[in-house]
Amino acid sequence: MRLNRVFVGELLSTGSEVLLPDAAANHVARVLRLRAGAPLVLFDGSGADFRGEVVAVEGDRVRVSVGDRSAGLRESPLAITLVQAVSRGERMDWTLQKATELGVKRIQPVLSARSVVRLDEQQAAKKLRHWQAIVAASCEQCGRSVLPEVRAPLDLARFLAESPREGQRLVLSPTGPASLAGLAGMASRVELLIGPEGGLDDAEIDAAARVGFAPVRLGPRVLRTETAGIVALTVLQALWGDLQ
Repeated sequence: MRLNRVFVGELLSTGSEVLLPDAAANHVARVLRLRAGAPLVLFDGSGADFRGEVVAVEGDRVRVSVGDRSAGLRESPLAITLVQAVSRGERMDWTLQKATELGVKRIQPVLSARSVVRLDEQQAAKKLRHWQAIVAASCEQCGRSVLPEVRAPLDLARFLAESPREGQRLVLSPTGPASLAGLAGMASRVELLIGPEGGLDDAEIDAAARVGFAPVRLGPRVLRTETAGIVALTVLQALWGDLQ
């Protein structure tokens, strides 16, 4: 029987007891209707799983004992940073969810010239918390014990100007001279830049190229932003990661 997995946003240690976060407690108590004695798998995002057991359900509070520690699911040997232009509503949520399932290491949201979404400082902070919750829930579902890092959104121009290189840099472009699936060699770290609904404009692609992002294409069809990133991640994991 596959046990329910719960992310706990604090470091866990065998022999301790923890109160589940509000959202997790609500799911355990009201959706799953678990009671004292029910087994769980707990993880704190550091790479390990812990056997858990519900100690008490008291209204909206769920207390769980932390048992034996075990190694979590092995991470992909390919460390991918997804630099994703923010898309509208559920499209961005879906992208983060599937990117997590596909083993991405970190996600850097960016705002580009054609981005429909615009965020002020308060909205950006709220979005970041929401995206982090999406990623945690996706880890619960897919079995990962390491949470991908979700960084605060940046303007694309600022990201290109200030962010240090973190591996082989690729930007999706329908007119890219090389095919992503045909890349030669071997990489252990990749930064993948994906445009918004209207795509990156020529000036942005040129600016990305000047700091090392090589334009690559996926195929003959133009894909939606939420499709392009997931297809590209799948290809990269098949080439150099753990989808082999």
